[in-house]
Amino acid sequence: MIVSPTADGIAAAARAAAKGKGLPPVHKWNPPFCGDLDIRIARNGTWFYLGTPFGRPELVRLFSTILRKDGDAYFLVTPVEKVGITVEDAPFVAVDFDVTGEGQDQSLTFHTNVGDQTSAGPNAPIRVVRDPETGEPSPYVLVRANLEALIDRKSFYRLVDLGAHHDVDGTSWFGLWSGGQFFPVIPSAELP
Repeated sequence: MIVSPTADGIAAAARAAAKGKGLPPVHKWNPPFCGDLDIRIARNGTWFYLGTPFGRPELVRLFSTILRKDGDAYFLVTPVEKVGITVEDAPFVAVDFDVTGEGQDQSLTFHTNVGDQTSAGPNAPIRVVRDPETGEPSPYVLVRANLEALIDRKSFYRLVDLGAHHDVDGTSWFGLWSGGQFFPVIPSAELP
């Protein structure tokens, strides 16, 4: 008997799985694939179900805790179901950050639209992808287990103010320090 997954069924299973402390251990669950749900996460971090934006931030937060990325595909995973969803860019958006320290001792802690926090460093790298046609940067930070947050524009502008030049493999780069690691953003020679 094949059962079609529903958002309500996934939400109920997620609530049951989230009874413990911290995030549910989705990396340990291997339920059968039950099909795709018409859930889409837009580039700006808005979640949609059947084309309609989610109206309850608590539900978005709940679903975000059972999100997993396998390869290039995104899934909502519970102990008994695994359903595919669509993610336009990154599943989260880093909407703000805190900075402590300076220079190589600097630490950047990002806050996402779903309430996660992550401190950039060796286990949570920052990466920047540049559009091949326009050169416009899209900065990301790893939040947890293959799930990244797109750093929003206002935060990226603030980060640029904290940037520094540093040599990487004999080339000078403009980038960011956090957690004792330098994250290159753009070659220094390409800056005006």
